[in-house]
Amino acid sequence: MRGENGVRLRPPRNTLDERAVAWWRAQWLLTTAVPTVVLAVLGAFLEPARAWLLAAAGAVAAMGLVCTAFFPRWWFRVHRWEVTDEAVYVRTGFFWQEWRIAPMSRIQTVDTVRGPLEQAFRLATVTVTTASAKGAVTIAGLDHRLAADLAERLTLITRGTPGDAT
Repeated sequence: MRGENGVRLRPPRNTLDERAVAWWRAQWLLTTAVPTVVLAVLGAFLEPARAWLLAAAGAVAAMGLVCTAFFPRWWFRVHRWEVTDEAVYVRTGFFWQEWRIAPMSRIQTVDTVRGPLEQAFRLATVTVTTASAKGAVTIAGLDHRLAADLAERLTLITRGTPGDAT
């Protein structure tokens, strides 16, 4: 099957780096820890609301632990990416799958980003910006060296690809 730009639609072949699972788990834990600690501290100091604040802290912590255990592994199974000479393919999501294809002739910029947590896990995110109203195509959870090589490769391919990238 071919899309409107003549690019063949098919599942991308590559998985993310296995360390992305731990990275996502760390993100969940940090995201859950902040409201849990705030609720627990408030519960410790506010006598009239102590019971429900501590119960809420426990509920937030429990949900965070369940999400930390479940979602990162699931995301790892469904997130895929691939770069060919014609396009960048990215598939994310499970229930609501999103397939993004950026033809090389439409690519405007290629960026790599490494936040503090990504640096700790030696990971990076490659962002491919096009003129699409849908926004950039991102591949998060790549080994930082692979991300740098991929950005360089995309730059070389797009430089040699005819088109106006608009």
